[in-house]
Amino acid sequence: MSSRSEISLLGPVQRIGAVTVFLVRILAQCGPALARPGLIVQQIYNAGARSVIIIMLSGLFVGMVLGLQGFDLLQRFGSEDALGMAAALGLLKELGPVVTALLFAGRAGTALTSEIGLMRATDQLTAMQIMAVDPLRYVVAPRFLGGVIAMPLLAAVFNIIGLFGAQLVGVQLMGVDSGAFWSQMQSAVEIDDAIEGIIKSGVFGVACSLIAVYEGYHADATAEGVGLATTRTVVASSVLTLLLDYVLTAFFL
Repeated sequence: MSSRSEISLLGPVQRIGAVTVFLVRILAQCGPALARPGLIVQQIYNAGARSVIIIMLSGLFVGMVLGLQGFDLLQRFGSEDALGMAAALGLLKELGPVVTALLFAGRAGTALTSEIGLMRATDQLTAMQIMAVDPLRYVVAPRFLGGVIAMPLLAAVFNIIGLFGAQLVGVQLMGVDSGAFWSQMQSAVEIDDAIEGIIKSGVFGVACSLIAVYEGYHADATAEGVGLATTRTVVASSVLTLLLDYVLTAFFL
């Protein structure tokens, strides 16, 4: 019985070790990859710009729901004017980074995994290795850096649109005073709150991008293997994002 438990624990530990070693190898190639800024900009566009629409739509609706629920809760305590503060803190510290990371994993993460996985399935990566071209430098590292840079930018867009949605519902629909909405927000939100959100979005960007490129690079060279790698990317990125959110929130508190 003990041998079975050891075997069951050995698999996850080995996988964590393999991902860590892969991260170290990517970081070693990030310097040379930055010498080719055109590749980085292209990957920022692929991971970030192509995800802006879904980020903006989601941010708008999340902000509107936050405005409705926040107004209903604060109204019970006679503190409707604090809606701006509640919406800003909720978006900056939690909803913005977390929801953006989940959407990033579902849209950009799967795209990265399937793209690299198809390169593996069609032997493009093997051909690069035969020609003494390192795939980590020219394929993996630019996509990893593009995802890491794009994540905080997408989170910022999500927060801005979310605040607009909360203001739209709270001020225009529920009748909260516009001056009180913005003044309460400005007086309560500090630079530390914004820094917490930036750090979270950066960490989530590293985690989601790492999982996406790892799964794609190590996918089985079949159509089924690429599909399974894409599924693992979404599941692992989502679970890891929520786990890291708890750890980082506990750290900042």
